[in-house]
Amino acid sequence: MAEKQREFEYTRADFEELRKISNSHSGIIVTDDKFDMFYSRLSKRIRMLGLPNFKAYCQYLKDNEATEFTDFINAITTNLTAFFRENHHFEYVKEVIIPELLKRNNASREIKVWSAGCSTGEEPYSIAMTLLENLPTGWTVKILATDLDTNVLQTAASGIYSNDRISGLSIERQKRWFKKGKGANANKVKVKPELQALIRFKQLNLMQDWPMKGLFDFIFCRNVIIYFDRDTKETLVNRYSAYLATGSHLLIGHSESLHQLETDFDLIGNTIYRKVR
Repeated sequence: MAEKQREFEYTRADFEELRKISNSHSGIIVTDDKFDMFYSRLSKRIRMLGLPNFKAYCQYLKDNEATEFTDFINAITTNLTAFFRENHHFEYVKEVIIPELLKRNNASREIKVWSAGCSTGEEPYSIAMTLLENLPTGWTVKILATDLDTNVLQTAASGIYSNDRISGLSIERQKRWFKKGKGANANKVKVKPELQALIRFKQLNLMQDWPMKGLFDFIFCRNVIIYFDRDTKETLVNRYSAYLATGSHLLIGHSESLHQLETDFDLIGNTIYRKVR
């Protein structure tokens, strides 16, 4: 009955084709329970493109891969984030990582961080706040923030959020790091320029080549590897290892683990790993 009420014809074969494309290009594993989500998210694209059904969209996606794949991924990925989400990570940066880096990087007085899977930007901005609040003057901070989804990167780079997004922050942090909007923007805030200046937002498909040079002092990759199969997770984590010096940290999401993966990392805290070799 529900099938007949759909605006566009959508079969199990269409779903299988689309999730195969998703996996082969981005490494993302799409589970069976995403069948209806794919319909609701992608029907908007099909309507916009003037296509008759999902079968036609599958063909369109194959024929126009270079231009359509970004819109396809933007539609099917879920971006859930918040400022200082999983706050124990930021406390660890403050209490352990920063003191270590003050000694290790004393000559360069520079800290480089990668936020991989940065979504709408709350994570890299939270990293930036943590560093600036706890570093002595004279230190340089460089944060690379990447994501596959160009829509969320646009939001992140703008630094504009609704008031409710920062309601969980202390009044002190709200005043120090955000500017309140006026008039038509009265219910919005904008991240202050000194915070934005530390971060470069770039699109990156983690399954493809990485153009970055040099090492990072720590990497946040939270709620990303959960979408991948075991082999892809292991490959990805070992690629991260190549961008970290021994002793540096990788921080992952609350429902993720490197357990049973062959990696250079040891678990030293709640979803906090240190590169040991």
